[in-house]
Amino acid sequence: MLTTPSRPVRTSRARRVRRPLLLTLAGSSAAGVIGSLTLVALPASASPSQDWDDIAYRGGIEVVRAADGPEDDSVLTGTVFVDENRDGVSDADESGLAGVVVTNGRDVVRTDDEGRYTLPVFDNMTVSITQPSGHQVPVDEYNIPQFHYHHLPEGSPELRYGGIEPTGPLPSAVNFPVVESAPTAEAEQSCVIAGDLQTYDEQEVEYARAGAIKDLSERDDYAGCGTLFVGDVVGDDLSLYPAIKELAAETNGPARFLPGNHDLDFDAPNAEHAFDTFRAQLAPAYYSYDVGDVHVVALNNVDYPCTAAEDSPEGIEEHCADPEGDPSYNGRISDEQLTWLERDLAHVDRDKLVVVAGHIGLLNYADESSPVHQVDQVARVHELLRGREAVAVAGHSHSIENLKKGDDVEGWRDLFGIEGLPFPHITVGAISGDWYSGEVGEEGYPTALGRDGGRPGVVTLDVEGNEFRERYTITGEADDVQSRSAINSPTYRRWFEERQEWNDAPEGEAPEWDEPLVVDRADLTDGSWLTTNFYLGSTGSTVEVSLDGGPVEEATRTQRLEGEGVNVGVDYSDPYAVSQQLVHGGTLADRTMHLWRFDLPADLEAGAHTAEVTTTDSYGRAFTDVLEFEVVDER
Repeated sequence: MLTTPSRPVRTSRARRVRRPLLLTLAGSSAAGVIGSLTLVALPASASPSQDWDDIAYRGGIEVVRAADGPEDDSVLTGTVFVDENRDGVSDADESGLAGVVVTNGRDVVRTDDEGRYTLPVFDNMTVSITQPSGHQVPVDEYNIPQFHYHHLPEGSPELRYGGIEPTGPLPSAVNFPVVESAPTAEAEQSCVIAGDLQTYDEQEVEYARAGAIKDLSERDDYAGCGTLFVGDVVGDDLSLYPAIKELAAETNGPARFLPGNHDLDFDAPNAEHAFDTFRAQLAPAYYSYDVGDVHVVALNNVDYPCTAAEDSPEGIEEHCADPEGDPSYNGRISDEQLTWLERDLAHVDRDKLVVVAGHIGLLNYADESSPVHQVDQVARVHELLRGREAVAVAGHSHSIENLKKGDDVEGWRDLFGIEGLPFPHITVGAISGDWYSGEVGEEGYPTALGRDGGRPGVVTLDVEGNEFRERYTITGEADDVQSRSAINSPTYRRWFEERQEWNDAPEGEAPEWDEPLVVDRADLTDGSWLTTNFYLGSTGSTVEVSLDGGPVEEATRTQRLEGEGVNVGVDYSDPYAVSQQLVHGGTLADRTMHLWRFDLPADLEAGAHTAEVTTTDSYGRAFTDVLEFEVVDER
């Protein structure tokens, strides 16, 4: 059982100082962030595994073809077997594995006592197994699991990026090898959920390699569960998939993928073939797998070209009005896939944790009023998971959102009739951040600060049994780097408006915000506050501030998530992120669900001041940063 630590006593012995990241605007004050003080141990994770290359089971499935074909071409048969000698061939002395779930994307069956299955056949089906806990399916040389077979006899229609090659007649059998695996059996798992690699060219592939992929290559805590890349694997150019595979080869566990709206075959004649190249290169369009006491469902919730349905929310009919002449995508799960999901869950013990993953969030904060960028059938998915321990994870919005059970936003009510989340929904950020925008640092990748001021990174679900804790790892940083503080002052707010106007119509010298950590007497009189962007902060989190060693006071969260609309504008912005974005490019961080505000006293004396900012997450894990700033009588 996961336990929540009690709040630690402040003590200098527990402090570990890290090198600061300072504002880089010309003329910045010497005052700044001076360090990070860690008050508790790092978040718990699964025990480090053996070296992945020593335990990885490499190989593929066994496709058996007879000269005269199968006896009955209306059904596919085969076996799930334990591959004792790891050669991928079902030898006579190797046992079948009973009770494994096998599907054709519609029907879901279990293998019999000898590991055999039988499934109905239809064109353009993908047959796959649900990896059972305690076993590992084979992975290829790129760490990509091999647990599926596409049946498309004539192959894809002509597509720019190739699609699926003709598979020919139905095989006599498709056999799925597995090996016993201690890492996938453990109750403690660390599951990496990575959003939006979204590389548009080879340069951006290298940004990803130097950043998040390097981080993953140096971790050894996720060999059992692996990494799930939740869509927008590339940015429309599907010829980059081989380069993405090379990135996956650098990780230390299975690398799984699900499709996003930038993984589409845009020249496909219909939705049936819209993800053929993705399927050929990376994975089925949807599937499931088990590790420990976790059941992961990877969904395809991108409908392209979209059409409105009876259960579509208001706005979809107009958005999807011309699927042939002006095709668009929408967040939607096909009826066939929903039927599969219901059948898949029927085989899952009710005491397991279900992780339901998709590219587009079932619901999210950043796009709470958009019918397109959330999922039409969210209420249906919620109903299917009623009474289960569950968490939804997604990417797409290039924001970090740790939404807890009960959180509520106006748009969810208006569009879907959802009043409060029934279980947590996490938008995991993006490896690409704000599409690789901003300055490129010495490490070889851009700052890419997000629309919520968040920094690029990945989420890890640390699981024990059917309970989990989420943590966020910023690219290039340790787990204890969780927030950034800044100052929102009238001087900043004026510059915000002036710089926006100048950026829209550049003329003369650009307005500069020269001293972001200096406030004058007029700033304090007219209202200045310290902001803390707690990237994975959520309902149940707190932010506390001590000025100059004085009493600890609680900051106020700027978005309560109690059914209100989204707060947008300079008063709700992250000044640090905006200072980078307005100067170096990127989406403006003028809204976030994880920003806290602490009003600065109007009577602060002139001189240097220190704010000790302690962020505490919903599990009681605390992290403290120090921000130094200066008060002057006048500029």
